[in-house]
Amino acid sequence: MNRELEYMFVKCARVWIPDAEEVWKSAELTKDYKNGDASLQLVLEDGTNIEHKLDPKTKNLPYLRNPDILVGENDLTALSYLHEPAVLHNLKVRFIDSKLIYTYCGIVLVAINPYETLPIYGTDIINAYSGQNMGDMDPHIFAVAEEAYKQMARDERNQSIIVSGESGAGKTVSAKYAMRYFATVSGSASEANIEEKVLASNPIMEAIGNAKTTRNDNSSRFGKYIEIGFDNRYRIIGANMRTYLLEKSRVVFQADEERNYHIFYQLCASAHLPEFKPLRLSSANDFLYTMQGRSPVIEGVDDTKELCTTRHAFTLLGINESYQMGLFQVLAAILHLGNVEIKDRDADSSLIPPNNRHLTAFCELVGVTYQDMAQWLCHRKLKTATETYIKPLPRLQATNARDALSKHIYAKLFNWIVEHVNKALITSIKQHSFIGVLDIYGFETFEINSFEQFCINYANEKLQQQFNMHVFKLEQEEYMKEQIPWTLIDFYDNQPCINLIEAKMGILDLLDEECKMPKGSDDSWAQKLYNTHLKTCSLFEKPRMSNRAFIIQHFADKVEYQCEGFLEKNKDTVNEEHINVLKASKFDLLVELFQDEIKATSPTGQVPGTGGRTRLSIKPDKSRETSSKEHKKTVGCQFRNSLQMLMETLNATTPHYVRCIKPNDFKLAFSFDPKRAVQQLRACGVLETIRISAAGFPSRWTYQEFFSRYRVLMKQKDVLPDKKLTCRNVLEKLVQDQDKYQFGKTKIFFRAGQVAYLEKLRADKLRAACIRIQKTIRCWLARKKYLRQRSAAITIQRFTRGYQARCLAKFLRRTQAATIIQKYQRMYVARKRYRQKQAAALAMQTILRAYMARQQYQALLREHKAVIIQKHIRGWLARCWYKRCLQAIVYLQCCIRRMRAKRELKKLKIEARSVEHFKKLNKGMENKIMQLQRKVDEQNKENRSVSERLVTLESSYAAESERMRGELGRLRGFEEEAKNKTNQVSSLLEELERLRKELSATQQEKKTIEDWAQTYRDEMEKMVSELKDQNGLLKKEKDDLNRLIQEQSQQMTEKMARAIVEETQQLETDLNEERSRYQNLLTEHLRLEEKYDDLKEDIARSSIVSKPGHRRTDSTHSSNESEYTYNSEFTELEEGSRAAEDVTRGIDTSLTLKLQKRLTELEQEKQSLRNELENKEEQFQRARARDDAEYKKARGAELEYESLKRQELESENKKLKHDLAEMRQSLLGDAASNTGAPGSPAYKVLLDQLNASCEELEVRKEEVLILRSQLVSQKEAMHHKETMTEPSVFVEDVSKLKDADELKQAYIGLKDTNRSPRFMRKPLEVNDLLSRLRSAAPDFHKLNEDGELWLVNQGLKETIRLLEHQLQTQRRGYDSELEALRGELQNVKEENNRQQQLLAQNLQLPPEARIEASLQHEITRLTNENLELMADDPTASREARVSILRRMVDLMEQLEKQDRTIRKLKKQLKVYSKRIGEMGAGQTEGQTSPGQMVDEPIHPVNIPRREKDFQGMLEYKKEDELKLVKNLILELKPRGVAVNLIPGLPAYVLFMCLRHADYVNDDQKVRTLLTSTINSIKKILKKRGDDFETVSFWLSNTCRFLHCLKQYSGDEAFMKHNTQRQNEHCLSNFDLAEYRQVISDLAIQIYQQLIKCMENILQPMIVSGMLEHETIQGVSGVKPTGLRKRTSSIADEGTYTLDSILRQLSAFHSTMCQHGTDPELIKQVVKQQFYIIGAVTLNNLLLRKDMCSWSKGMQIRYNVSQLEEWLRDKGLMTCGAKETLEPLIQAAQLLQVKKKTDEDAEAICSMCQALTTAQIVKVLNLYTPVNEFEERVSVAFIRTIQTRLRDRCESPQLLMDTKMIYPVTFPFNPSSLALETIQIPSSLNLGFLTRV
Repeated sequence: MNRELEYMFVKCARVWIPDAEEVWKSAELTKDYKNGDASLQLVLEDGTNIEHKLDPKTKNLPYLRNPDILVGENDLTALSYLHEPAVLHNLKVRFIDSKLIYTYCGIVLVAINPYETLPIYGTDIINAYSGQNMGDMDPHIFAVAEEAYKQMARDERNQSIIVSGESGAGKTVSAKYAMRYFATVSGSASEANIEEKVLASNPIMEAIGNAKTTRNDNSSRFGKYIEIGFDNRYRIIGANMRTYLLEKSRVVFQADEERNYHIFYQLCASAHLPEFKPLRLSSANDFLYTMQGRSPVIEGVDDTKELCTTRHAFTLLGINESYQMGLFQVLAAILHLGNVEIKDRDADSSLIPPNNRHLTAFCELVGVTYQDMAQWLCHRKLKTATETYIKPLPRLQATNARDALSKHIYAKLFNWIVEHVNKALITSIKQHSFIGVLDIYGFETFEINSFEQFCINYANEKLQQQFNMHVFKLEQEEYMKEQIPWTLIDFYDNQPCINLIEAKMGILDLLDEECKMPKGSDDSWAQKLYNTHLKTCSLFEKPRMSNRAFIIQHFADKVEYQCEGFLEKNKDTVNEEHINVLKASKFDLLVELFQDEIKATSPTGQVPGTGGRTRLSIKPDKSRETSSKEHKKTVGCQFRNSLQMLMETLNATTPHYVRCIKPNDFKLAFSFDPKRAVQQLRACGVLETIRISAAGFPSRWTYQEFFSRYRVLMKQKDVLPDKKLTCRNVLEKLVQDQDKYQFGKTKIFFRAGQVAYLEKLRADKLRAACIRIQKTIRCWLARKKYLRQRSAAITIQRFTRGYQARCLAKFLRRTQAATIIQKYQRMYVARKRYRQKQAAALAMQTILRAYMARQQYQALLREHKAVIIQKHIRGWLARCWYKRCLQAIVYLQCCIRRMRAKRELKKLKIEARSVEHFKKLNKGMENKIMQLQRKVDEQNKENRSVSERLVTLESSYAAESERMRGELGRLRGFEEEAKNKTNQVSSLLEELERLRKELSATQQEKKTIEDWAQTYRDEMEKMVSELKDQNGLLKKEKDDLNRLIQEQSQQMTEKMARAIVEETQQLETDLNEERSRYQNLLTEHLRLEEKYDDLKEDIARSSIVSKPGHRRTDSTHSSNESEYTYNSEFTELEEGSRAAEDVTRGIDTSLTLKLQKRLTELEQEKQSLRNELENKEEQFQRARARDDAEYKKARGAELEYESLKRQELESENKKLKHDLAEMRQSLLGDAASNTGAPGSPAYKVLLDQLNASCEELEVRKEEVLILRSQLVSQKEAMHHKETMTEPSVFVEDVSKLKDADELKQAYIGLKDTNRSPRFMRKPLEVNDLLSRLRSAAPDFHKLNEDGELWLVNQGLKETIRLLEHQLQTQRRGYDSELEALRGELQNVKEENNRQQQLLAQNLQLPPEARIEASLQHEITRLTNENLELMADDPTASREARVSILRRMVDLMEQLEKQDRTIRKLKKQLKVYSKRIGEMGAGQTEGQTSPGQMVDEPIHPVNIPRREKDFQGMLEYKKEDELKLVKNLILELKPRGVAVNLIPGLPAYVLFMCLRHADYVNDDQKVRTLLTSTINSIKKILKKRGDDFETVSFWLSNTCRFLHCLKQYSGDEAFMKHNTQRQNEHCLSNFDLAEYRQVISDLAIQIYQQLIKCMENILQPMIVSGMLEHETIQGVSGVKPTGLRKRTSSIADEGTYTLDSILRQLSAFHSTMCQHGTDPELIKQVVKQQFYIIGAVTLNNLLLRKDMCSWSKGMQIRYNVSQLEEWLRDKGLMTCGAKETLEPLIQAAQLLQVKKKTDEDAEAICSMCQALTTAQIVKVLNLYTPVNEFEERVSVAFIRTIQTRLRDRCESPQLLMDTKMIYPVTFPFNPSSLALETIQIPSSLNLGFLTRV
């Protein structure tokens, strides 16, 4: 022990220390405890360090805290350390953090009042707890009720539920919910709604027995014990109520902030109602009895509505309106009596003022005289042995007497109501067992405790004793069961306290004795108590400061009682004269209140039955002879006796305990006051239960659970095959003290604290393993991190160095590049500057040089020109001078030469004159003459040359002169030009000066402009940048707008898509709701039918007299059958019911009427739904009707023709019937005289009729042939007409068109017809063209002024082209027609060949089949031709089609008529021949009948027969219908049919029989066959409805039968997939649409029965397989559990696993597949299966705290994945089954995700879309760590989740509806199986069916 203490009290160990405020406070050791230490060093949760001193005497260490994984357990006994602080902390954690108000404490359910309405009491919660073991679900009042109900049924022993607690702790509500559970689960054995009546008693008892107190707004001021009776089938049959110790003093007095009983305030609040006017009531503040508490209104309670509820409950319990008003009249009279004012007359007497309005009202209401009441309220009659005195009363005594009367009247009224409530709840059915619900006050202690508190605490002492004994007994039984040595446990025995109260000379005995004393008083009674018990009993004490009080040490606490008022309350005296006055009242109800109980009549007029339990009254025995002894028994004596009876009842039952705890005194929601809670836990015995459990072995584990939990503490060598031996060996090593545990047969028992010790060992082992794992992992992670960091560092270094090198190289390159750039830049700048300067210099030089050059050039030019001018002038002058000189010289020379010549001549003349001289001269002259001659010759020659030269010179001179004149003119021009140039030069100089000035101005302007341009450029650049920015912004805005538009468009698209999807989903939801509602109505209808059948059976069993031969028909007919069937069956049912009512008495007729009314309402509602459905279908059909309008118009004449033919047929049928009647009369008239023999009149009539039929048949054959030839000729004529009327266009010449309209139409036709692109130019206006063409003398110039003639010419050309095109088109049409005729010729040849083949085949058929085959072929051919004709030209072929259809219909009708006539005549012939044979049988020697002669020929001959062409019909006789139904439905074994035969064979057989009935046009046969089929299927389902195979088989066959009715109905919508042969098999005479609806309803009922059957099979497997079984072994840990053991998660024998579920699902699937169930229907069934699995699993998860853990979430997800794998294997992933598991999947994910931060909350909210807010919060509240390493969900996180999910619009329902069935649909699934190929096996015993 010391070793364990030292091991447990170590550093960081947590303990509990006492605290004045919080009772217990948690602390943690900061230092290890050593044995012998006087104190402990602790630190509180707030960080305060304290030193806790140990008691030096006891050395008791503080209580240890439980491990965190045990905190919040469902059962307090599961805690390892069982002590007060652990219990208080566990309750607080569950109540505050998890919002759980229920907790187990062993066999006790602790219920804490939340002061808030919680959604945990709905029908879904009741269904979830129904059938569950008490420990398998979270604690709940429903779990206790289910345990009581189950034990009652299992152990055949009565049960009791004892609900106790303080006022305001919730006792009444808990009892109410327990009764509601019984009423919901068990139902009632009759239709009298007993469960509703039981629940209706609650508002009545609350109204008259509950009141507002300072602690509770609806406090029960009386105790009650309700026995709910059950029959042998454990259904409620009635109830009985006992009441205890009504607080009558509340009627006349209420403390502050309290109220009187609710009923008074309800009446005052409803005083304005007309029916309450006679009561003369007003506000509650106007009456003394309702105003003393000064709190007339309860917040949130409407007293007017509460009164309506009370009155409705009265009515439901059979207390009629007159009795209710009587009760309210008495209550109003009590209020008026309290307002009667009594005044002092003198010191010893009093009086009531006359005409007191309240007393007057009282007397009028109760029917007594004013004088008598006023007299005896103020006086009292005293009787002695000899005389009687009337003594006046003082005002105080008179007031007390008035109040006593009020209390007495109210008590009588209370008892009367309880009595009649019991009468209403009593039934005549024998009670088999009962469950009692005790709602009684808990232990009470106030500042002033009086007689009421004394009785209450006395009752609690008795109940505590019974509770202790029961707990002790259960402990002993458990130990003996497990063969554990039993040692007596020391527990508190309160028998001494009970003896002090009730034993001889006890407190009650002394009180009764004092009451008998003439002058007994409270003081004398107190002295007797002191003298008797003060020294003898340690439990009795006397207060120090009082002589009128005493103290009793109760089991819960010491209570001080004030003796004042004990005697008066114990006596409960009332003035006898008051009673006599009231008995003399004219008010019947008041008189009844004071009569004997036996004479009291029931308000409903019923006589109480004797079969139930009799009410055990606690009222005083009133069967006394004299009224003076009416109050002989004291209240204490009555209470003791009734309490004794209660104890006897409880001891005879199995008790179940509910302890209600009030968490605070201020009615605050979910507020926990530890002080108040501890007080109540001590008072209600919960801590005593803990103490008893802790004294023994409170912790109990099975060997398997121990092995699974503490496997980690074992070594591999310790694990043995025997788990029990393994556990024993390991436990001996772990726990040295053998007394700390015991080994039972199936469990290991541990002392308190041992589980915590083992948990610590386990946690240490796991922690060490975790540390080792963490060490290794951290080492691996650190090394991995180091290597990663080293590699990263190296990589970083490498990259850094490389980067640095690259940066350096880059820097160098950049430096070099910068230098080069700078060099080139500088060079560029210098060069640019140089070039700019050079350019400027060059420009300047150029300009200057150019200017100078120009100036120089101008000067040179001028000089040159001047030189030229001078040259020419000088030349001219020189020439002129030369010429003058030359002329002058020549002239001078001439003159000189003339002169010389003259001189010579003169000389010569002189010489000549001289001869010598002449001779000399002659001599010389001759030479000279010769010389001269030569010279003359030479001169002549020269002259000639000179002449020539002169001529040349003249010509050259002339040319030169001319040239010179030209040159002169040119020079003159030059001169003028020079002058002009000189002027121009001056002007140019002026211009140059001006230009210089302008240049300087321009340069200034340029500079200004450059500055402005620079400024403008800057501004523009700035503006451009701004514009670019704005453009960027605009682009961004544009992009944003585009994106926004796209997003909006996308959102709009998505919104529209979502809206469409939502609307579609809404429509689907509405459709599913309508289907679900309709199918629920069908279910309700079926339930009512079954209930009606049960009632019929009960009535039949209970009937004493029954009519002989009367036979009731089955009422399970469908409400949707034909009107005739329904009415006939309904009439039969009414007749049966009337007959049953005649022979039975005592049956409640109102029940039958109610059922009939309900049935009628359901039928009307069903009919309205059907009408609504038909309206929707009509709306859908209207669109189709519009498309078929033309067809209907064409068919009108056909229908008219059909009606005429129908009339003709009817007349012929009447004629045939008349002839048949004549034959029957002739046969029956002469039956005695062998008239049936050959040659008799009857035989002749028959032969004549047959001959006439044969003639008629021949005529019909001829008509068929004629019709056929007419059809052929009409077909050819139609083809010829079609050919001749082929549309063609004939174009006339324009000149031939006389009329404007004709020309216009031709022109428009030309324009419209020509489609060539080259003809598409705009034409002329027609009128204009016409006027121009028609003019007498058209002006062609005017006509052609706009080129119109060309247009006309083009138009004519186009017309010509068009005519050519149309001619070609017509030619092609003729060619194609020729080809068509050739093809038709070929088709005619092929048709001829087919006709020849068909004729050959028909010749091989029997004569009666030839016509039908030919006609069928002709109809087929005409139909095909008609379709082709419609495709070619619908308009032209309409008339012909109608005619053909009429002829076809006529032909079909004739054929059908003839066939029916032949068949009827054949049948008649058989019957008559049989009768004739029977009549003539006496004349033959043998005894063989004609039928036997035919069936058994004497000489059998083998006659070869051709194979008959069957029509897929089965013929049966009317009398064989029952045999057909019996063999095919009632006695059919589905297993053999499903395995050996084709699926749906019964459906095919039934339909083939139905086809034959339709074929022979027998409507009665059709109706009876369908009705028998439906009723037989219902019967077999009622008989074997729990067999899945049977239900699945008939669901498949019903659907197949329904599909056959649709497929062969003749409706085109269902004939799309039919073959030609199947279309021939369609029904021809009857429209069975109504019966299709009936069969569809039947299929829905079968489907729902299938789902229920499947649910019953799956239900036990789901929780075990999906939640409890560990599919992945070792993931889930087993936590310690308490007394309520849960189902083990280890797969023992008989435990369902996930494989069990999968095998069962596979069995379901294979069975349905074998039965041929439609695939779509299988998908719907699988979807429903998965919904049930998901819903049940999730509901159990939400109600089981132990399942909400991380590991369980993993198990669930694995299980769901296995289910999905199963779906994938079966190819059912698209059936929607996976989606039904989505809530379960999200719940499993919720268990596994992180639950700490806001991001986690957001993720949870977005993830859990399929879960409601209530479910999410519930899972988070229930989340429980399995190991110490997991963390709980904080309250703040849960509140964050609630805040985020606050805006969700969803149902507040917590659990999923497991009873919900998806509406089923039956998609049309046609069969490809040909009916004529179906073979009926002999095993079905259907040999009486004949194939047709």
